[in-house]
Amino acid sequence: MFGPRSLVASGFIHLDAHAIRLSSSGSPGGWWSVLPGIAMLTSLMLLACATPPTAPVPAQGVEPLRLSQVSRQGDATRLASFELVIQGLDADIAGEPRRAQGSYERAVQVDPTNPYAFLALARYHLDAGDSTQAIFLVDQAAALFESEGLHSPALGIHLIGLRGGGLRATGLESDGVLYLKRAEALAPGVWGDGFLSAEELK
Repeated sequence: MFGPRSLVASGFIHLDAHAIRLSSSGSPGGWWSVLPGIAMLTSLMLLACATPPTAPVPAQGVEPLRLSQVSRQGDATRLASFELVIQGLDADIAGEPRRAQGSYERAVQVDPTNPYAFLALARYHLDAGDSTQAIFLVDQAAALFESEGLHSPALGIHLIGLRGGGLRATGLESDGVLYLKRAEALAPGVWGDGFLSAEELK
């Protein structure tokens, strides 16, 4: 069971239109602070931390989201953005990181409200070694998923795993490992190696 130690030791839990950050205040009994009515925040906490007795947590073996499963959903702007995201993943798979980055960034420009574009870009930056930017983009993706009412465990797994990879890369080893272990427990076939490849996300 993950308790308060699984939260980042540098702050608090916060969600606004732009970010979700998980951490702790360090004060006795005050290791989390939750804005009211935030369903995604609750979902992420259930996935990343201890399991409250009254709230369901996805069973182990949940199949993580692949973007190709949702890439034909939405209006014309969202579809154009998705097309660029898939092009970026294809470029990543082909070993062309510069082309991949350009596609992801254009996807965000075409549809700044597309959380899947931010998710793909977060994965790219983590793979490229820019963990700070990766965590920031995970925050963006999580807030946008919440704004669209998307609370699927299949999405939460990637948010948890990418955050864990980012925390570990920034030097918060113990916190990062806890997130990664949770992602691995939920989706060992994808997160068992602590890494999300472009092919796995596509």
